[in-house]
Amino acid sequence: MISTLEKEITFRFLKARKKDGFLNIISIFSFIGISLGVAVLIIVMSVMNGFRSELINKIVGFNAHITVKPYEKKIEIDNLKKTNVQLISNDLILSNSGEAIMIKSDTSKGVVLRGYTRKDFPKLKIIKDQTFIGEKNNLRKNYISIGKELSFTLNLKIGDNITIMSSSSIETIIGSLPKQKTFTVFSLFESGLADFDNNIVFVNLNTLEEFFNLDDNDRNLEIYLKNPQNIENQKLIVQKMFPNEFVYSWSDMNSSLFSALKVERNVMFIILSLIIVVAAFNIISGLTILVKNKTRDIAILKSIGVLNRSIIKIFFLVGVIIGSSATIFGIILGVTFSIYVENLRQFISTLFNISLFPEEIYFLSTMPSEINPSAIFIISLCSILITIFVSIFPALKAAKLDPIKALKYE
Repeated sequence: MISTLEKEITFRFLKARKKDGFLNIISIFSFIGISLGVAVLIIVMSVMNGFRSELINKIVGFNAHITVKPYEKKIEIDNLKKTNVQLISNDLILSNSGEAIMIKSDTSKGVVLRGYTRKDFPKLKIIKDQTFIGEKNNLRKNYISIGKELSFTLNLKIGDNITIMSSSSIETIIGSLPKQKTFTVFSLFESGLADFDNNIVFVNLNTLEEFFNLDDNDRNLEIYLKNPQNIENQKLIVQKMFPNEFVYSWSDMNSSLFSALKVERNVMFIILSLIIVVAAFNIISGLTILVKNKTRDIAILKSIGVLNRSIIKIFFLVGVIIGSSATIFGIILGVTFSIYVENLRQFISTLFNISLFPEEIYFLSTMPSEINPSAIFIISLCSILITIFVSIFPALKAAKLDPIKALKYE
């Protein structure tokens, strides 16, 4: 417990006095350093969490959550309607895909064709988006839906025709030639990820299978989950149902990307924590000078019967109060900046006429931010623990002062 006397002396030592000018400067810089360290950590963690969440949402919104690829046996959706898959999924869709080359005048572009039936195409999340342009129920034979980025690359608009060359061939009297077919653009989609918008094309499933010499035994089962974030547990359920098929999820397809993001986030946390460590060590300097300046006061307190443990508590509390108040201020500052980080980015971009967070590099048009309470708690806890640690040494040093020797030279 902390006595009333200990509280009174602690707050008296915290009050600024003119003769303690240099000491006050050190305390102020300690406060500012810890506050900025905590704030920067919160901002960086919030931006990285937001970036990860936005990336997941866009990837999950464009790709199947779980895909089952058959090796031999054809997948029948009707046989799955009374199974565990139906309990965890919103939609079960059959699809197929293949690589091809789009040719427009003197320009060619490699793309991936994804085939869906006319009935299943409108079920895709990307098609339900408000940014989708064109007819949603018109994925007929020789019709295609392309991304807006691809339409800019090849200068295409709705109603234009485009020639696509297949990777499969057809036998002619002069030998094997790659299949070519003319398609009509009937809609434009926008996923928010330039890589998808520039390389993925949707076509009718039957047209695709004819174009690549495939049959319905090769069709993949796309499973769209009710909770795509909890992917690992639900993938296990699907794997048990399809032990002889190849089962993979959106997480598997992007594992290297998210692993890199996780490593980067952890490294950034460690590096930026050093700001707090350096600032916290200023507390040692400040408390050491405070002990030196308060030598006479400490001697008087000891001479009137104040115990060593009370002296330790007093100086320990001074350091902890500085560190804790700086941490709280840093949290307020960090959370505020995290909320308005996009407004700040726009302001800086406009003021200096530069492009911060370019979309072509980071895939996203705005700087995302997601405030994670658990991350803030960990940052705050680390900051306070560091403060506690660095406050112990000066407090012990103050308790070791000999009151007789201290008063002798006063």
